[in-house]
Amino acid sequence: MYQGRLTFVGGGNMAASLIGGLIAQGYPADRITVCDPIAETRQQLAAQFGVATTDDNRAAASRAETLVLAVKPQVMAAVARELAPALTHRPLLISIAAGIPLAALATWLGSELPLVRCMPNTPALVRAGATGLYGSAQVGAEQRQIAEQILAAVGTTTWVAEEAQIDAVTALSGSGPAYFFLVMEILMTVGRELGLPPDTARALTLQTALGAAQMAQGSDLDVGELRRRVTSPGGTTAAAIEVLQAGGLAGLFAAALRAADQRAREMGATAQEASA
Repeated sequence: MYQGRLTFVGGGNMAASLIGGLIAQGYPADRITVCDPIAETRQQLAAQFGVATTDDNRAAASRAETLVLAVKPQVMAAVARELAPALTHRPLLISIAAGIPLAALATWLGSELPLVRCMPNTPALVRAGATGLYGSAQVGAEQRQIAEQILAAVGTTTWVAEEAQIDAVTALSGSGPAYFFLVMEILMTVGRELGLPPDTARALTLQTALGAAQMAQGSDLDVGELRRRVTSPGGTTAAAIEVLQAGGLAGLFAAALRAADQRAREMGATAQEASA
């Protein structure tokens, strides 16, 4: 496992999740540094994980072999420009900021740096995330493995062939947990309306969602076939599926994902314009 000097710029929830996942897999805490401007955040991370902390981004970056940019998108430009003079040793940079294209990062940080853009999702907070990754031309095979190992500490990872596909990743898995939460919210509400106690409706909904995902993950069958095997002709499931299909559920989800994809593209274009 990679054990190089790893620095996180930004010590928020996603950074903390990655640090926790890495340490659980055997990454040495004394090889990790976290930069954050908030003293309380630094103290919490140091106490929880035993990592070094600092508020000096440049000093920490100058010693890093791999640098994870875990700051909010709206402050990325300022943070990246501050870091740029400290990156003459060309460390690997991994950005987990949504909507910031590699071209913008290259403008702020330096065009020759190896840059990896990632799109994790919130289940990474419980180490069940799904992350899409895309690397610049400067990222070598070993650096791809390093980036993958770091993000795999909180779930599954998938490389995409084109940076534009990160927008599709954003629409599908980046925003995807909210879609499933919405469906679960609806199921719980209707379950209560049908007479179930709230705790029962919640427990049944969550376990059904978890069980369905585990069945799909552990099966060689595609999800369409799994659905058909659960749907007996003339039965209760068939009655429900007919209503969903008649209501245009597939079209609604298609429109929703396309809207998310388009918004991701717009955010990337705005970031690119700001970098010019």
